[in-house]
Amino acid sequence: MNKKISALGSLGGTPAVGDIIPITDVSDTTGSAQGTTKKVTVANLVAAAPVQSVAGRTGTVTLSNTDVSGLGDAATKTVGTANTNVLAVSSGVVDLGGNKLEGFDASIDADKTANHTLVASDNGKVIVMNKASAVTVTVPSGLGAGFNCSFVQKGAGRVTFSASGTTINNRQSHTKINAQYGVASLLAYADDTFVLAGDTAS
Repeated sequence: MNKKISALGSLGGTPAVGDIIPITDVSDTTGSAQGTTKKVTVANLVAAAPVQSVAGRTGTVTLSNTDVSGLGDAATKTVGTANTNVLAVSSGVVDLGGNKLEGFDASIDADKTANHTLVASDNGKVIVMNKASAVTVTVPSGLGAGFNCSFVQKGAGRVTFSASGTTINNRQSHTKINAQYGVASLLAYADDTFVLAGDTAS
């Protein structure tokens, strides 16, 4: 008996994988200009779905932190700045909400015995220059505003800072670390513009 699809009764249960569903194939105009009616099975539709099940469940699935290995209790944490919160990072900036940052160590780049040109990965490091004779640290362009690192003159060789496409400012126009075991820092307060501060000399 011919009936409109809208006039058919409801299935009243979960369809079997072999149940047939009519579908219009708009790419096939042999039946009409609007397309040709064809059949698909429930199994066909499920196979085309991007996700069939998650953790053994189907349909609308709410994941818990145990459904994906390696998360620990991260899925239950709240974004914020209180203890145990997950920090939200936006545009490379971490906002601690005025809280202290404690218990971390600077990365030490130990015993450089030759001239060194700064690279982006030196950002935040303590660089130890250890040479018996004079040694040069070249400060190139492109490191970006906010770049900063510190230097220890461990050896007897005087450490000199040389600008390359950059400007290095110092209150006393110094360009060197004062002597062995002196410490100095470089900070880019603008693109390609640095301040040299600390135990410095001309």
